[in-house]
Amino acid sequence: MTNIENDTPVDDGANPEIDTADAAAPTEGANEELAQLAEQVAALQQDLLYARAEVQNVTRRKDKEIADAHAYAATKFARDILSVADNLGRALAALSEEQRADDTIKPLITGLEATERELLSVFERNGITRIAAIGLPLDPNQHQAMLEIPSDKTPGTIVQEMQAGYMLKDRLLRPAMVGVAKAG
Repeated sequence: MTNIENDTPVDDGANPEIDTADAAAPTEGANEELAQLAEQVAALQQDLLYARAEVQNVTRRKDKEIADAHAYAATKFARDILSVADNLGRALAALSEEQRADDTIKPLITGLEATERELLSVFERNGITRIAAIGLPLDPNQHQAMLEIPSDKTPGTIVQEMQAGYMLKDRLLRPAMVGVAKAG
């Protein structure tokens, strides 16, 4: 068929050489190709689902790591400042009643006690808590047994604390160094 105005052929979609009966029945090779393509599509869809799940997992992991980094950024500093708190506590514990009653050093003692209270307040505001020890059973996740002491208490019960332990939120900063009751 041609266009009358310029004698150019016009494609109307009909091909007189193809039999309509042959076009209606697809060949077996075409069925196999369709099946292969369907398998490839299914595999690609499965891969896409796995990739999306992996992206979600990576995003969740990243968000958790960022939150942990913010929450526990001061861990090293907190561990270092614990020795300051220990030394301040030891200095106050070493004072005798006569020294506490002496008017010449009373302002110094008052200042040390105020400093200790402020330090403990800062610990509390930043999620640093002291681990309970005396009278509790030994918990290897929070306590480090340093020695066994003969005692009438249940074996494994903490009877002495040599060094206080601390937690930063839900993480161990330093285990409490303790003495536990020995059997018999």
